[in-house]
Amino acid sequence: MIKVATFIFNPFYENSYVAYDETGECVIIDPGCYNNREEQELVDFIEAEGLNPVLLLNTHCHVDHIMGNKFIFDKYGLLPQYHRIEQTVLEAAPSHARMFGVEMVPSPSAERYLDEGDVLEFGNSSFQILFLPGHSPGSIAFYNEEQKIIFGGDVLFYLSIGRTDLPSGNHSQLITSIKKSLFRLDDEYLVYSGHGQTTTLGNEKRFNPFLQ
Repeated sequence: MIKVATFIFNPFYENSYVAYDETGECVIIDPGCYNNREEQELVDFIEAEGLNPVLLLNTHCHVDHIMGNKFIFDKYGLLPQYHRIEQTVLEAAPSHARMFGVEMVPSPSAERYLDEGDVLEFGNSSFQILFLPGHSPGSIAFYNEEQKIIFGGDVLFYLSIGRTDLPSGNHSQLITSIKKSLFRLDDEYLVYSGHGQTTTLGNEKRFNPFLQ
């Protein structure tokens, strides 16, 4: 059974996740750890739980979601995996960070590019991938059908949606991704978003004011 630990990191209050199961193997999703204290918080949890990090995944490559990629590579030898379209977003991240008054160490490039239909395995568990462009051109989500959980990045939030005023954002594309792709999944799915609290797909289908 997959367990999830949530960490709120960096000046953007980004949600970073560690997903793990009974084998001790874990997946680090969107590490946004920004300074030594945040890096140590992540490491302390992994060590306290006796976990073995085996995958580094990015839902997309905006600054706040990749700040810790270099640290994770240095600490655990893991290169990030993300959608091919996000490569240019990743490369532009340090300059975009400076626009927000933030400095960041450039992220290493992908070990592997991911696309819809791929399956990622760790321990006794797995994630499937859903392609959800709009907030960022190569946004993807990682979901487990058995437990009905999904890590959606900045596509969908509790009663809100991802912003599309950043470079390469596309509002109509985002709405299509949510309604035509994400909302095909069952209402019971628990959504771990890139910012803010968890929600369910059923709640957002019924009450999200941006999607009515």
